[in-house]
Amino acid sequence: MFRILFASLLAVSAGSALAGAKCEKHPKEEWMKEADAKAKLEAEGYKIKKFKVDGQCYEIYGHNKEGKKVEIYFDTKTLAIVKAEIEK
Repeated sequence: MFRILFASLLAVSAGSALAGAKCEKHPKEEWMKEADAKAKLEAEGYKIKKFKVDGQCYEIYGHNKEGKKVEIYFDTKTLAIVKAEIEK
């Protein structure tokens, strides 16, 4: 029984270590429209391969203007970067 409980706790803590960003919650009507967000990010030099909503964040996978791979979470209202993983 202890082994099952321990394995469950490990699985939960591993899952939270891989969790996405924690963006501020805004009412949906305050979110920047997805098309506008994509256009603004592309104008800043991002090449977007995938754009999605992840909880309260916009998330992109692609490349920055330097050509490095990125995974970035943005605030849905302001497009401020909340969390970024950039290839070194």
